[in-house]
Amino acid sequence: MKFQIATAAAALVFILAAWTVGEPERTAALTGASIAGSTALVSIVALGRAARSKRNATLAALAVVVVLFLVRLVLVGVGTVLVGKSGAAAYVVAFFVPYFAFTAFEGAFLHSLRRSGTPA
Repeated sequence: MKFQIATAAAALVFILAAWTVGEPERTAALTGASIAGSTALVSIVALGRAARSKRNATLAALAVVVVLFLVRLVLVGVGTVLVGKSGAAAYVVAFFVPYFAFTAFEGAFLHSLRRSGTPA
């Protein structure tokens, strides 16, 4: 549960940081941070459910990582097109900086499952 709370708190911090961006790029930055944060929350919750899977927790966790990676890949492209040329840089930065932080959270969560004896 601590990783889910940490992910939610970090998502909020990244969204608040995006809010401080200057006016022309604010919407693009908020869009990027919001997409990164929401997909991270979905991912960390889904990884928690996968870890409790009765069948094969490792395979379920891998499926979550792959599916969410593909969803994020599509959302990066769609978001970049929607914000246009003027906000594309702000969107990309506001998406990828949190994305790498959230990837570290997800990796730490999976690593903690290994230490606790859960086979994920």
